Amino acid sequence: MMTQQKHMLKQMIDFNKAAFDNALNNMAMLQVQMESIMNTFVDQATGMTEEGKKAAKEWAAIYKKGFEDFKRSVDDNFKKVDSFFQQDK
Repeated sequence: MMTQQKHMLKQMIDFNKAAFDNALNNMAMLQVQMESIMNTFVDQATGMTEEGKKAAKEWAAIYKKGFEDFKRSVDDNFKKVDSFFQQDK
């Protein structure tokens, strides 16, 4: 009985990981598109100072790094959970 419960829990976690990955991939695609639009806007903005343009591009880079760090952290935790299920095999 315990094995069946563990199997069901593993399936739930796998489903949640797949849903998370899909949502994050969609967000990543949207982020890339928005970054491209922002870069085009910033590059063509005549009233924006070079300092302002630099700040906007740095903000985008910081956001991207935070996004990647978050994904890496979640992936690492999913790996830890997965290793729990691999122990009994």
